Order: sequence, then C-alpha cells, then structure tokens
Amino acid sequence: MFVVKAIEADGGGSSDDSLTAAASSTRLRLDYMNILVCDPVSPKGIALLQQQTDFKVTVLERKHSEAELLPWVAETHAIVVRSETKITRRVMEAAPHLRVVGRAGVGVDNVDVEAATQRGVVVMNTPAGNTISTAELTFSMLMALARKIPQAHASMKAGEWNRKVFQGVELFNKTLGIIGLGRIGTEVAKRALAFGMKVLAHDPFLSPSKAKSLQVEVVELDEIYQHSDFITVHIPASEETKGMINAAAMAKMKPGVRLINCARGGIIREADLVAALQSGQVAGAALDVYETEPPPASFPLRDLPQVIMTPHLGASTVEAQTNVGIEIAEAITDYLHTGSVRNAVNLPNLDAKTFALVKPYLQLGEKLGRLVAQLAPKGNERLVITYGGKATEMPKDPITRSVLRGFLESAGGQDVNYVNVRTLAQSLGLLVEEVSSNEDTGFSEWLHLAVFDGEQKVSAGGTFFGTQMMPRIVRLNQRPVEIVPEGVLFLMTNKDRPGIVGELGTLLGQHHINIASMSLSRDSVGGQALTVLNLDSVPPGKLLEQIQKDPDISNVRVVKL
Repeated sequence: MFVVKAIEADGGGSSDDSLTAAASSTRLRLDYMNILVCDPVSPKGIALLQQQTDFKVTVLERKHSEAELLPWVAETHAIVVRSETKITRRVMEAAPHLRVVGRAGVGVDNVDVEAATQRGVVVMNTPAGNTISTAELTFSMLMALARKIPQAHASMKAGEWNRKVFQGVELFNKTLGIIGLGRIGTEVAKRALAFGMKVLAHDPFLSPSKAKSLQVEVVELDEIYQHSDFITVHIPASEETKGMINAAAMAKMKPGVRLINCARGGIIREADLVAALQSGQVAGAALDVYETEPPPASFPLRDLPQVIMTPHLGASTVEAQTNVGIEIAEAITDYLHTGSVRNAVNLPNLDAKTFALVKPYLQLGEKLGRLVAQLAPKGNERLVITYGGKATEMPKDPITRSVLRGFLESAGGQDVNYVNVRTLAQSLGLLVEEVSSNEDTGFSEWLHLAVFDGEQKVSAGGTFFGTQMMPRIVRLNQRPVEIVPEGVLFLMTNKDRPGIVGELGTLLGQHHINIASMSLSRDSVGGQALTVLNLDSVPPGKLLEQIQKDPDISNVRVVKL
C-alpha cells in the first residue's frame, strides 16, 4: 500500500501543490480530532470512531443545507457522509482543518472532489460494501417483473382475487442481457445462471478468458438488445452512458423485453421508456434509480401498472450499511492515526517526497491510458507498460495505477480510483505487465503503453519536454509524433498528398472548430500519413462522416483527454 502522511492542523492550503503539503507530517498533532457524521451511518461504524480516545465525534440528527453546515465544519478534521449531505467547495473553504471526507458508499457525486484535491483533502469511498445488496435487489426486481409480484400483492391487499390478470413468465431458459459485468454485474450473472438462464453480457473491458470462466457469452450491444428477454444495466454514470437506453435502443430490443436499472439514474431515458411501455415494445420495467431523485409528483412512470419502483434501495440492507459504516470508519481512523490511505478517489497514496518526484509521471500515465483506451479495440487480454531511461528509477506501482486509472476510466467511471484499479483489471481478466527497458529512444525518460488483443496491438509512448516537465506523446502505433496530451484530439490516417491538410482545415473552419496544434507523420513520400490535431472543441458527427468519405482518408477518430 502507498502511504500519504497527514498534514499538520495549522492551515488549510488552497494551491495545486497542497497535495504535496498534505503529506508532510506523520499525523495530526492535536489533543483530539473532530469527526463530523452528517448522514445516517451504521451505529457500529460510529461506535468504532467513538472508541478512539483522541476523537470527538459529532453526529448530526438531520440533513443540513450548505449554509447550516458552515458553523459545524470550522473545527472539523474529518467528515463522514452518505448520499444526502453535499460537501461543496464552500463547505471545504469553511473547514481549514479538514483532511478527509469519507463516503459510506460508492458514488461521490455529493462531494466536490476537485475542490478537495486542490485543498489537500483526501476523499475516500467504500466501493465493495454494497455489491451483494445491489446484486440481490437486482435479482429480486428480475423475479418480481417475471411474476408481477408487487401488482398481485397490491391487488390482494385491495380485496381482489385476479389470478388470470397476473400470469407471469418463467426465468428458466430465458435470456438475461447484462450491460456492464463488474462486481455487481458478475454477482447478478451467477444468480441468473443458477436459475437456468442464458446470460449475455456486454462489457468492452471484459476479456474473453474472464467471460469464459463466468460462463457468460460476451456480445455486442445490439445483440443484447435483439436476443434478451430481460436486460439489466450495471454501468457507471458518464457522458457516454447517460441516456444510452433510449428510444433508438428500445426499438432494437426484442418485443416484450423487460428492463431493470439498479445502477445509476439517467442511463435509461425515462420519457422514452414511458413511450415504449405504452406501445408494448417494453413489457415491464423495474427501477431503483431515477434521473431526478426523488422523482417529481407528476412522474408518468408511476401511472403505468407494468412498472415496479423502489426508492434507491440498492445499498439499503442491514448488512450493507453495517459494512460500509465500519469500512469508512476504519479507513478514516487509519488515515488520521497513521496517514495510510485506502480507497482514495483523488490521491495516489504517496509520501510527500516521492509524490513530488512521481507527480509528472502520474499525469502522463493517466493521459496515455485514456488515449489508448479510446483507440484500442475492446475486450483486450494484455496491457504492457514499459519504463525507459530515468523512468526505471521511479516507483512503478503508483505510475502503473495511474495508467490503469486512465485506461479503465470508461469501464468503471467514478468507481475507478488509484486503489482499486489493479483489482478491477484483474476482475476483467486483463493481464498487466510492467517492463523496464534500456532501449535507446533518443529520450532520457519515457513511458510506453501497449494494449494487445491477440496479436493486434495499439500503443502510445510519452516523455517530458523542458524543465517544467511538460508531457508530450511522442510515439503512436510506432509512428513518431509530437502531441500535447490535453483537450480534444482529432486523428486520421491519410494518403500523403498535397492539399489534404488544407482541405481538412477548411472543413473544420466552416464548422467553427479551431485547431490549437498539429502533428504530422508519414511512412514515406506519397505513402500513408498520420495526422493528429489538438482542437478547441469536439467536431460534430456529421463533419466526421463528411471527412471519412474522402477516399484518401481513413480511421477518423476523436479522443477526449
């Protein structure tokens, strides 16, 4: 485990270097430390904190607004929250002694992680505590949809006896499509297989060998839609996943499909779901999460009898709440006493001196991972990180974790952090190799990332320019380039002919897309060239289609770094 040392209690710090400052002392040297528990947390977790003789634990009895929180946090060193209380930048600015925010749960949407990072505040979560509870709720929803249990129950409570109305379907021999086969999706798959279901899974980051060991069939998303009787989603909320189950997706689905979402609100577009339910294309839906929570009073899904709704109960079991309460209490106790960090979402856990040396590599590694993830085909088996020159003298583990964090970001979203990336890679069947190299590349220090799908490889290498250690991508799929790893990258393969770059610039200009910088690389005069542009904004899809129609252009890609 990496270790970061906790900062002295005098001063909050607000510069970008405050993470380094936050590692300067072995512990908070005060007679006691104030721990503020803002949301309902397991009594066992609170008791664990109260057992520490140097902790003063305050438990708020109700949810507090931002303004109400400000007086409470003035002398606070640690805050514990679930999902209700929001720890904003303003709250942190009012808490000069704050060193850690612990989220008793997975998502940290209610914590301003960027503000915490700038102020040297560690943000921790408990990513594994509610895995089983959410998986069991998902499967409960699946069974309830199949047999119309909630509707039959309500009918009986109303004094009715309508057996024919509530005729259901069996799970045996039905096909369950799982979108996202992480921790929770895997547990759902195990339960479905035990019921004799066929399981199809779509997870771009799941290797074929891992899928085989789970006895599931990995398929493309459209195959999930075409063949599944039930579909459940277990993916993070992101720009890519928001609204992905929309009218177009539902139109591709098997008529009479049943949908389940116990993951994140907004993945299923609710207005489109209403229309699909009313038309009969979707036979039923079970939802535990919503675009707006709680849903408004005039929520059309409430009026549809084929919809089952629960109020975000994924982690609402005695066991899950006990687990996350104890887990976050132990993590905070360890941090404040010894400086050790676990499940940090915003900090590679390093001591101050090492962090200062490694920081440029962490940034470059994450950019390389993010770049290659968007260029490589999915379902990769092996990832090789090569350290060259002075980079061989750096501690590899934190840098590798940064590469993995960038590479797996779209697979795990906000759940991916420096602590759990190796476990996530392992769960996806991704073999990670670290290699030291003395190859003469012309650079004094460099990192190289290669991702393999069988014999196919996608790779990128980077180094630093100048005394400020400015990161640059200097090799892409064995071609020399010079790319600033920031913002939006436009990439294309093209025939090396006069005028093609000018034509591209004209098209981008017509759509008000500004070029910040450019890198060109060719294999020979008149041969194949690689063109990479740094753009100020994302080009529209229609423009990309127009560019791709040029017979001299291929492999048009846009990468967001």
